[in-house]
Amino acid sequence: MSEPRDSLFEAPPMADQERMVEAILFATAEPVTVPQLAGRMPHGCDPAAALALVRKRFAGRGVHLVRVGEAWAFRTAPDLGFLMSDETVETRKLSRAAIETLAIVAYHQPATRAEIEEIRGVSVSRGTLDQLIELDWIRLGRRRMTPGRPVTFIVTQHFLDHFGLESARDLPGLKELRAAGLLDSRPVPGTESEDTDQDGQDDLFEDDA
Repeated sequence: MSEPRDSLFEAPPMADQERMVEAILFATAEPVTVPQLAGRMPHGCDPAAALALVRKRFAGRGVHLVRVGEAWAFRTAPDLGFLMSDETVETRKLSRAAIETLAIVAYHQPATRAEIEEIRGVSVSRGTLDQLIELDWIRLGRRRMTPGRPVTFIVTQHFLDHFGLESARDLPGLKELRAAGLLDSRPVPGTESEDTDQDGQDDLFEDDA
């Protein structure tokens, strides 16, 4: 039996690998990880090296290759975001309770429900957490190795992607959050006695005035 030809197992030239990565990223709606790229590309390819070439080639262009958590995706260059403003239609806003819960998880993750309630100063309804999970803003993390082994909550890759963040370490400050419409000028959690958190959809969303 003759030995298989080495050429059958040779990786494509790096230029071709670069084109493959570019094609996959353009065709995929969600950010793609290096292992996912490797699973789609021919044997022997180096998707990490190809990603670096693609990122370098698109630097300064209208779209950039950006890291989202552990994945990669093409996104509009930050300075051109104003061109996309007409494509965004915001019909509903997160309620204050949901925004505070989301912010606490983002800035203090991994956070348990008890920790969220301690920071907010009021109880957190199951409805708020469930709806934030359904929206794919937060997800369950690891259980704490403490009595009762409570579950923790962390933000999702979808959350990072939506706000153009590589990781939670890149979260903006209060001024940036207010400028983005995520926070208003009302007092921070725990300063208003009338702040309550009711179950249901009305707790998560409030209609625009």
